[in-house]
Amino acid sequence: MKRIIATVGPSLLHTTLLNEVHDERNIYRINGAHGSIEDIEKYIIKIKSQVNDADILMDLPGNKVRTADFPEGYIDIKENEEFSINFNQMNYKEFFKHLKAGDEVWANDSIFKFVVKNIDFELTKIIFLSHSTGRLLNNKGMHVRGIHQDIPFLFEKDKKLIKLANKYELDFVGLSFVRDASDIKEAKKLITTSSIISKVETLSAVNNLEEILTEVEQILIDRGDLSTEIGLSKVPSYQKFIIDKAVFYNKKVFLATQFLKSMEYNPIPTIPEVIDMYNTLKSGIYGIQMSEETAVGKYPKNCLDTIVGLMGEIETERLS
Repeated sequence: MKRIIATVGPSLLHTTLLNEVHDERNIYRINGAHGSIEDIEKYIIKIKSQVNDADILMDLPGNKVRTADFPEGYIDIKENEEFSINFNQMNYKEFFKHLKAGDEVWANDSIFKFVVKNIDFELTKIIFLSHSTGRLLNNKGMHVRGIHQDIPFLFEKDKKLIKLANKYELDFVGLSFVRDASDIKEAKKLITTSSIISKVETLSAVNNLEEILTEVEQILIDRGDLSTEIGLSKVPSYQKFIIDKAVFYNKKVFLATQFLKSMEYNPIPTIPEVIDMYNTLKSGIYGIQMSEETAVGKYPKNCLDTIVGLMGEIETERLS
């Protein structure tokens, strides 16, 4: 039986209750990047109140550098114009130490591109030149290729979330931005009961995939964050390589990012989305993850029904 990781949020769990969509395939994901420790504990309690024996995944935010504490919740950016972010407007306050003039920054899953113009130590600001126009929100990733190896693996919030997972004996903990086996070993010292899902979303993780696979039974390929590391055009070949390698080692593979993106706003998927998911489900993976589609989308039940329907079609094929 293949599994579905469904991210909870304002839509699924609050507007749409879990008992309206629950299936034994479902794993309910809490995105640890959003909300305080107290907020996330309330999510755990609410999930258990709706489905007492629910399988829950605590997905750690990991050492992804994110924007934080913009007074209005965002800043507007314009192409070919400079803007600045204070050192303390990042979840990792020492991010500036890893930057130099000329570095390219990919933000918000590579939607925005910036170039570092200057580090102003006196005013404690990073000055950027924007190559994009839009609105940069709080809690959006800021990725610079080539510096990730020098950033600590677990931030303080990760450690607190692991304690929470231990307290409630959650079924899974997702490790974000794993680089090599030593990162997993570091986390294992803190995790007491949960099964680990190691996310593959960095180039280092791909390069060290075999040693990572010796440490865990399950991996998850996050195609969004991986694309910021390797470039969008390389994602298909990297995805196939990772899946083939994991299947060879008899490991379970989950796949994430934008499977039913259109269903955030529409009750039915597009034909290309259905065909892509069908082919993906037959590629040897163990399960897929819904993110915005269920967390904030308008039609979480439709999304989950679509996936269960496709999985049922594939299972029927095998029997016929």
